[in-house]
Amino acid sequence: MLFLQRRTVEETVLSVTSVGSNMSRWKCGIEGCDARFENVENAIIHQTTEHERHECKVCGTIVPEGYFAIRHAFDEHTRAEFVRAYDADSSAVRIREDIKQAIEDVADLNRVVKTLRDEGAL
Repeated sequence: MLFLQRRTVEETVLSVTSVGSNMSRWKCGIEGCDARFENVENAIIHQTTEHERHECKVCGTIVPEGYFAIRHAFDEHTRAEFVRAYDADSSAVRIREDIKQAIEDVADLNRVVKTLRDEGAL
């Protein structure tokens, strides 16, 4: 089981759980949410449309919870800024960087953004 879970900003974003020999399901992972999805794109769309927004502790920008919060943190800020703002350590940084990369390796983010724009969520 590969854990990519997101409970709070200090934790992770999504989780992949093996359901059968060749099947994976993505779990939302935001605290209190047990929603599961067949693909990561639907999980990201869910996080964006069904959960409260997150205020970045570095710059105050409001971003969707989950993947987009991690993406914002590491695309817009340095690791040092993240560590200071979230009282994190190097392990927390590596976990988030791994989550971000794992999602970006499999997700069709163009489809996610198009869907969210079509729904008026972005």
